[in-house]
Amino acid sequence: MLRWFEHRQVYVPSRRLEASGQELGRAMEEATFTAADGARLHGWFFPAANNSPRAHLVILLLHGNNMNISYRLDFYRAWLELGVSVFAFDYRGYGLSEGRPSEEGTYLDAQAAHRWLREKGFTPEQIIALGESLGGGIASELALRETLGGLILQNTFMSIPDIGAEMFPWLPVRRFSTIKYDTRAKLPRIKVPVLVMHSRGDDFIGFHHGEKNFAAANEPKLFWEIHGNHTGMIAAGRDHYLKGLEQFIARYFPVR
Repeated sequence: MLRWFEHRQVYVPSRRLEASGQELGRAMEEATFTAADGARLHGWFFPAANNSPRAHLVILLLHGNNMNISYRLDFYRAWLELGVSVFAFDYRGYGLSEGRPSEEGTYLDAQAAHRWLREKGFTPEQIIALGESLGGGIASELALRETLGGLILQNTFMSIPDIGAEMFPWLPVRRFSTIKYDTRAKLPRIKVPVLVMHSRGDDFIGFHHGEKNFAAANEPKLFWEIHGNHTGMIAAGRDHYLKGLEQFIARYFPVR
């Protein structure tokens, strides 16, 4: 019963796609690929504009624990304005991806997406993993298993036991938790530029999670305070949000 409750709290997938990537009105590619254990996965790839000096860079989205890739069109539109490509995919059990989510399964899914981008022609150093909430735990593991150019943590918790203990203080979460996603413990071993973005208005993952993740990360690193609730940073301050991403990319991925 505890395992069932834990799984239901961590993973809140939706199978139904509520929008199409074509609604952005620009070139896109439907991607289907396979994880190392055979799980069939689905994603959307949006290439950068042909004349962009950053067309060689790609943001790989590791999304949060709920819904699926069809709920994040505003983010894709914003990231594409930076002149980079964007690849968003669904973990197993989400959207059109097969299977049932698990911690190790999501790590394998991220590695499969990384491999898809390499086969597309991107070098590992041109891939910037952006982990949103739960996705930060997945992105940080990806940074240990594969080579990346950079890591972005957006409203990401320190670990599942940490956030679980805050949400359910009356339960022995730390004692019985089997799903970890221990972002903070992994950061000292990650050797690529890190951007931590967090909002004081986050109504789900407190600002102190971002502060402690940043403290654990190696240099080079950048902290950028964003606005809005857990998922509302675009509506609360789109220009400010993009300014932080622009500063990170310009500083650590200069156009030569």
